[in-house]
Amino acid sequence: MNLTDRFLKQRMKMVDTQIRARGIADQRVIKAMEKIPRHLFVDEGLIDQAYYDSPLPIDRQQTISQPYIVALMSEAMELTGKEKVLEIGTGSGYQTAILAELAERVFSIERIAVLATLARRMLDALNYYNVAIRVGDGTYGWREEAPFAAIMVTAGAPLIPRILIEQLAVGGRLVIPVGGRHSQILMKLTRLSADPDDLKKEDLGGCRFVDLIGEHGWEN
Repeated sequence: MNLTDRFLKQRMKMVDTQIRARGIADQRVIKAMEKIPRHLFVDEGLIDQAYYDSPLPIDRQQTISQPYIVALMSEAMELTGKEKVLEIGTGSGYQTAILAELAERVFSIERIAVLATLARRMLDALNYYNVAIRVGDGTYGWREEAPFAAIMVTAGAPLIPRILIEQLAVGGRLVIPVGGRHSQILMKLTRLSADPDDLKKEDLGGCRFVDLIGEHGWEN
């Protein structure tokens, strides 16, 4: 069995045992995770662990999230393929690629320039040209492109940045880990009206992410 076939087999097993088996039912999310080669987004020394049921470290003390968490957050975005979405924390670009499969346009902000460069290179190699990446403080959002149908934050915040809620369209969803620096609750907030305080809040369970660093997050 060549490497391509081996990784494909591992990827299909990952989806069956870690995604479907845990209740992820959105077929578009499942197909995206079957398609995208996660092993290309991890460090070479960890490539044999790419499809394990765990997060993995990447450059600059950041991580690529556990596959189930990627699927859970992606499903919570409720994407149909016609949306403009915002991602805070590009990281390796793996979650960005999933969103690129699920949405019409993806705007992603990464505070670490080298990660943004590497992610851009990989996304281009995989022909994900519907993604725009900017280096900066993601806690400010991307005001000139707002409103967004959905916003995903892939780092743990001490509080929900109001500025991100303000950049949601009415009916839009914000998925964000909120809590302390060592554990958070994954929250889904739906904006119900023009009033940014008119929100439906859902608890999607416990999680642990790297810190959301920025003006409206944790201090570096």
